Amino acid sequence: MSEQDADIEIEIISDGWRALEFVHLQRRNFQNVHPCVIVLDLHLPKHDGIEILQAIREEPVLSHIHVVVLTGIASRAEQAELERMGAHYRPKPMALSGFDELAAEILSLCKGLAVAA
Repeated sequence: MSEQDADIEIEIISDGWRALEFVHLQRRNFQNVHPCVIVLDLHLPKHDGIEILQAIREEPVLSHIHVVVLTGIASRAEQAELERMGAHYRPKPMALSGFDELAAEILSLCKGLAVAA
């Protein structure tokens, strides 16, 4: 990790209920630093990723943030819904090199250097 990347923080949220709570807390803490990218699992316990993505898109302080949705499997309908909602669908990598590529993409999005396709 370079010195330039040292200020990046990662917050891990374990389920859909906590993810919704995070979204709602962003509204109340409007002076806090907000995430530059949200990585979201499509199949979360308690609430699914599409429900969380909808809450993100409806929250003014988060609505502009890139959301990368990861999943092992998504139907064509789910993929279309994610695209309609402005998220970037990515299959979960099967090899270690795929995680390197995904991390590089996320960092580029966070730094505003790239646009996810």
